[in-house]
Amino acid sequence: MEKRLKVFVYNEGDPPIFHFGPCKQTYAIEGYFIQAIEISHFRTNDPSKAHLFFLPISITMLTKVVYVPNSHQWTQMKNTASDYINVISHKYPYWNQTLGADHFMLACHDWGPEISFSVPYLYQNSIRALCNANTSEKFNPSKDVSIPEIHLPWGTTDGLLGGPSPSKRPVLVFYAGGIHGPIRPILLKYWENKDEDVQIYKYLPKGISYYGMMRKSKYCICPSGFEVASPRMVEALYVGCVPVLIKDGYVMPFSDVLDWKTFSVIIPVKDIPNLKKILMGISQRKYIKMQRRGRQVRRHFEVNSPPKPFDVFHMILHSIWLRRLNFRSGIQYSKDGDSTDSGYDVSSASDNDNGDNDEEDDISTSLNPLFSIIDDLIESETIRLLDWNDAMTDLQLGMKFIDKNPSN
Repeated sequence: MEKRLKVFVYNEGDPPIFHFGPCKQTYAIEGYFIQAIEISHFRTNDPSKAHLFFLPISITMLTKVVYVPNSHQWTQMKNTASDYINVISHKYPYWNQTLGADHFMLACHDWGPEISFSVPYLYQNSIRALCNANTSEKFNPSKDVSIPEIHLPWGTTDGLLGGPSPSKRPVLVFYAGGIHGPIRPILLKYWENKDEDVQIYKYLPKGISYYGMMRKSKYCICPSGFEVASPRMVEALYVGCVPVLIKDGYVMPFSDVLDWKTFSVIIPVKDIPNLKKILMGISQRKYIKMQRRGRQVRRHFEVNSPPKPFDVFHMILHSIWLRRLNFRSGIQYSKDGDSTDSGYDVSSASDNDNGDNDEEDDISTSLNPLFSIIDDLIESETIRLLDWNDAMTDLQLGMKFIDKNPSN
């Protein structure tokens, strides 16, 4: 991927809705990615050499510039997205050649999925890189990409990275946040002001630091709000707090290659009353291993300017690239958006990893062979002959290459 992937970014559209986006606060990943891809070595100005085509629209800016506050009218926003597709599909042949299957959009705003529905082929065929990766809202893990929501108060990660060792974290578990959606009220009902070990707040008391509390805590709760995405997950990884995910229908970012069960705790909503029991039941040895693995995978969620190998920019591109290969390896899209099954499995290989081999603790080692094999496959033109189920499983276990002879 690093050597061969080329992305064509359509020049059409003017800022601030196109080729621009927020680089601070909750939806910063939109502006960061648009800025990074437009100046990266992955970009090509020759569309005939492109493997992927990027639609440089910022859904966040669309909501700020086009949407009339409190109007509850989405028509203008949807028309803007639809008009853009009409422009590029009439000016260039590339959208029509695949009905958008080698095109991708990226949106962190909660309204991204809904606005994509305004263009049937965009929703049905294109790769949608979304923070709001909710399967109950038509997120398709075999085609779409889950990206992390990253809160950057100042536009960088300065002051957000790092935290004390496990022995210097006296608080068992921490959460503070507003009451949004169906899960958080349940959490506060059972645990607000109920237990000294379980520090659950609707609003933090005056003088207490949010990031300071995260750095004091072994576990940090990351519940869904109105939508499944939340920056708390990445905030926890940044400061060395093991994330506790309480979400329904959420597809975790980069779960093609990262086994979330090795560095986070996943709790069903129905088990919220047993929160303390579940966390206390995790041995100190297992907690230390999860915390260490969280520190190791942190770099895959870090924002760098310019981007660095294996950081969040490269991870997003890698996830999109995998879906592009999925298309290359046999998915055929109809005008109704139906597709055939290529056999590609996006599930993790967690059941095959017992976590006892410290040499495999650095989860990022599984990404090196994955990037390498993609380059080899592109060069040899054997993508269609690869068994992706076997490939993904073996690569996640840390194997360096799969010896498959396409002529056999």
